[in-house]
Amino acid sequence: MASVKSRLPANERYSVTLVPPAVEAINKLVEATGLTKTDVINRAVQIYAFLEERMGEGNEVVLRSPEGEYERVHIV
Repeated sequence: MASVKSRLPANERYSVTLVPPAVEAINKLVEATGLTKTDVINRAVQIYAFLEERMGEGNEVVLRSPEGEYERVHIV
């Protein structure tokens, strides 16, 4: 039986130009989480893929406040 690691694609290196709001968001997340920029970006891409898949199935992204109020999230 093949291990999970052997079925995953190899690491890839990308060079991207980020817009200022993305740079600011990454820096805030690094500060808030203690993660590296690489880890923050990897998690962001995985979360985005997850949300896109679910929305493609007809699901909605909804946040619930501590008071129980719901807000639909629009990703454009």
